[in-house]
Amino acid sequence: MKVCVYAICKNESKFVRRWMESMSEADGVYVLDTGSEDGTPALLTALGAEVTVERISPWRFDTARNRSLALVPEDADICVCTDLDEFFHPGWRALLERAWTEGTDQAAYRYTWNFNPDGSEGHVFWQEKIHSRFGWEWAHPVHEVPKWTGEGQPKKVYVGGMQLDHRADPGKSRSQYLPLLELSVAEEPDDDRNMHYLGREYYFYGMWEKAIETLKRHVSMPNAIWADERCASMRYIARSYLALGDRMHALMWLYRAIGEAQHLREPYMDMARFMYSEENWDGVAFFTREALRIAVRPRTYICESESWGSLPYDLLSLALHYTGRGDEAVEAAEKALELSPDDERIKRNLELMRKNTVDNAGKV
Repeated sequence: MKVCVYAICKNESKFVRRWMESMSEADGVYVLDTGSEDGTPALLTALGAEVTVERISPWRFDTARNRSLALVPEDADICVCTDLDEFFHPGWRALLERAWTEGTDQAAYRYTWNFNPDGSEGHVFWQEKIHSRFGWEWAHPVHEVPKWTGEGQPKKVYVGGMQLDHRADPGKSRSQYLPLLELSVAEEPDDDRNMHYLGREYYFYGMWEKAIETLKRHVSMPNAIWADERCASMRYIARSYLALGDRMHALMWLYRAIGEAQHLREPYMDMARFMYSEENWDGVAFFTREALRIAVRPRTYICESESWGSLPYDLLSLALHYTGRGDEAVEAAEKALELSPDDERIKRNLELMRKNTVDNAGKV
């Protein structure tokens, strides 16, 4: 099979060499540069990429992605869309070709969107930006996605072992996202995904009332049926109410979030944090244990790193400690430390809990 990589970029010179080395397993690399001023096109060309320079005005991510896809030769079998601040682990092509059976239209692979300060994985989900040459076009001005334009339903495969890491430039601005999301909703007011993203963006900006209004619109939409995303909207509504000091409505929406998606850890952990803020230690213990009953990490992007790190065991250890269950508290703190071995606070807590358990045993 002929495998081609395509991308858009602007001022990505710091990532060029790493990216090109990672993409070297492909048969061709095609890049649309949208106006770099740091020499990115020349660096890419020198390392073997075919580069086209074109400014997109007015700026839209979907327009840029579609222009970059058009650069891929028509005889390509598999198109792999990545960004320059991402890179595959070696051996990705062989894994992809092994999974790409006859009639496949799209492939999903494991994606690490960010990393924690200690180097451990942060937000992890399964990405779907690999597809056949025809039958696809990119949609939405921002948070763009490849949309199927072919007949019937596309055939998707999951590529086990294929891993893409995202090592972003922390200084890069995302100020264009909000106006582009507002444009997305204006263009397609019935698109539930865009509505959720816009409400979430308002939440990120601390625009609490707008976040609540927009996210309530999302969960009331007839086509907003994906429980994971509905649950996320409910959680952001709860957090916005908390920021406004309205704890009653926050608690109500947290319960709704749990009821919406009992298969996710995240709503239980939001509730556990709420209980922690009220020093309701039995509540903390209950909801962290409910979260920990979910042992398999979902493949969707609605999956936050904190819920799958040390936090559930950390909060559980505190709840058990404050309710007099010393041995269980120690056990939970030990598991928290296994997941965050450099966390000095967890280390100190564990030492105190061990000492407390020994002292209490001596009194008996």
